[in-house]
Amino acid sequence: MYPSHRPRRLRRNPALRRLVAETSVEPRHLVLPMFVREGITEPAPIASMPGVVQHSRDSLRKAAVEAVEAGVGGLMLFGVPDKHDAVGSGATDPDGILNVALRDLSSEVGSDTVLMADLCLDEFTDHGHCGVLDEDGSVDNDRTLQIYGEMAVVQAESGADVVGPSGMMDGQVGVIRESLDATGFADTSILAYSAKYASAFFGPFREAVDSQLKGDRKTYQQDPANGRESLREADLDLAEGADMVMVKPALSYLDVVRDIAGVADVPVAAYQVSGEYAMVEAAAANGWLDRQRTVLETLTSIRRAGADVVLTYWAVEAARWLRAGHR
Repeated sequence: MYPSHRPRRLRRNPALRRLVAETSVEPRHLVLPMFVREGITEPAPIASMPGVVQHSRDSLRKAAVEAVEAGVGGLMLFGVPDKHDAVGSGATDPDGILNVALRDLSSEVGSDTVLMADLCLDEFTDHGHCGVLDEDGSVDNDRTLQIYGEMAVVQAESGADVVGPSGMMDGQVGVIRESLDATGFADTSILAYSAKYASAFFGPFREAVDSQLKGDRKTYQQDPANGRESLREADLDLAEGADMVMVKPALSYLDVVRDIAGVADVPVAAYQVSGEYAMVEAAAANGWLDRQRTVLETLTSIRRAGADVVLTYWAVEAARWLRAGHR
């Protein structure tokens, strides 16, 4: 009459659950995305992302030190310039805000963390697209690749350990690898945004980087309806020399994370994006969710799907919880 198989035996107390847990989240798995804005002297709150700010150069240094002390695995830096133009010239300017901030952090935290740089033009162009435009207004893939190669070299010169090409241009990893190798930066790693979808969940990020976007990015970012296509994108990036591959967004694409993790022979990252962050923060603020439990559960689900690295705006807070023994 009674069951002989009782899985609940292994759930009956915290010690047993901890012993048999299949998935762990540790501070070293987490990367903190950070925004630095040109020309400000105090952090500027981002309304759609409560708790996240556009940093000044000084506040960026302080926040980076706090992140390192919390034990996070790395920092991903985005620049927000004062001026934009058609070709995103601030991205390749050694004195542009992103490159200056990379030098700031390189001197501040040195080799105590992994310093990553977003490699894309969207923050720097006056049309908000991830590449330069041709005469009919579409993104010119191959002209953009040349600029990406220049960006990679400047970012490496500025102290980036890892460059993260996120523009979804065909051939971007190969051109960046060639440019880095030819200029003495063969040891600089490439974290390829291999499966980046044209997602509604990027909405709050537009405010975070003061996006000038007109139209959408559906001609180069992936269609949310497609899964197999992501495997092709990852295969191409790996063939071109990617050291890591990434899926973005994370929570709505856990199947894609799982699929890529099943075939990739390099570390797999997933980016828990602004809209995913904002949803949880809004629900928690209304008392509808337990904030800490929800945050840690989402991070666990991304790791369970196969991500070795998780980019998340909760990186520092979650790292502190984890070090305090919360699960």
